[in-house]
Amino acid sequence: MPSLSRRNFLAAAGAMPLLALTGIPPVLADEATELSSITSKAKPIDEAERKARIARAQTLMAGHGIGAVLIEPGSSLLYFTAVNWWRSERLTCAVLPVEGEPCLVTPFFEEPSVRESLGVPAEVRVWQEHEDPVDVVAGFLREKKLLERPIGIEETVRYFVVDGLRKVLPHARLVSANPVVRGCRMRKSAAEIALMQCASDVTVAAYRWVYPRIEAGMGPQDIGALMSNATQKLGGGEGFNLILLGEASAYPHGSGKPQKVVPGEVVLMDCGCNVHGYQSDISRSFVFGGKPNDEQRKVWNEVHKGQQIAFAAAKPGVPAGEVDDAVRRYYQSLGYGPDYKLPGLSHRTGHGIGMDGHEPVNLVRGEKTPLAAGMCFSDEPGIYIPGKFGIRLEDCFHMTAEGPRWFSTPPPSIDQPFD
Repeated sequence: MPSLSRRNFLAAAGAMPLLALTGIPPVLADEATELSSITSKAKPIDEAERKARIARAQTLMAGHGIGAVLIEPGSSLLYFTAVNWWRSERLTCAVLPVEGEPCLVTPFFEEPSVRESLGVPAEVRVWQEHEDPVDVVAGFLREKKLLERPIGIEETVRYFVVDGLRKVLPHARLVSANPVVRGCRMRKSAAEIALMQCASDVTVAAYRWVYPRIEAGMGPQDIGALMSNATQKLGGGEGFNLILLGEASAYPHGSGKPQKVVPGEVVLMDCGCNVHGYQSDISRSFVFGGKPNDEQRKVWNEVHKGQQIAFAAAKPGVPAGEVDDAVRRYYQSLGYGPDYKLPGLSHRTGHGIGMDGHEPVNLVRGEKTPLAAGMCFSDEPGIYIPGKFGIRLEDCFHMTAEGPRWFSTPPPSIDQPFD
């Protein structure tokens, strides 16, 4: 469930970003020494695949009548060009034209650094500190005669860039680039799915290592440190650990109140990592140090069935929102809700996942996008009982022509939460 963009909130709720171990007792930091990497054979995305992505984007541009797409740093820039950059007041961006090579626009003094990670043939145009970078973008669009068609704007591009283009190119038509960028990124290739599978394998292996090492009195950061170390040793890259204990598990993203592991209470772990930029996101809920009570077992079993109902509803061609509808019908038949009311399921059934922990589209009411091979989603229809506890089971799946396939297999019972 967590997204990396919520890092500050997750830290307050007990999340531990990987490698951030300052202040963690050495006994926790040293315990994963017997683990070794399981990601050494994972293959990063290569130049040929990125060229194919650009070709696919250009086909979609032509089909939608778009002359070019503007992209700022972030996962979409990385997806098409391999340029791993950040956003600041100094604009670095890419323009993908409907024909020909992309153009990277960046400050003059950043050009060598940008070129270091550039993974496809592309032109690089620079601007000086006293110049407006939007003028450079506009110059490329004019020179390549791309303004005869609308210019697509990737959905996360900041307002000052769009506003600047409107001022410099008052007659240009600016439109959403979603048909192009989402049209490429939503349907993962075999290489992308392999990396997501590897990331999921790391998280599952880390869970299995951590589970028997959880002790009474531990706090979220103690468990997070164990998970971070195990994930690192297993070869996983930067990720997240959201650990919710006792009553905090009743609130999907936790509580800032002090939490400790207590026998007989719920432990909810929502963790993930990345392998070559592709994410995992897996949640497990269990009762620490003893037999679950009747209510805990009942709710766990209901969530387990809800997860299976979502999986069964995810058929090729079915609108994504119908997966959420199927789960809510089942939960309402049990007396939860209705809709998002508590006790019950207060959030969507699932989200898209890939290079970002949360990507379009979601398994949520009203989403009309039909499910298709290559799409990847979380399946996490939790049930939350305020003042008591919550249960969330989360596993991700990818769509095939025959139907969904799990990246990680849901556990069989509350007594075997990591089998």
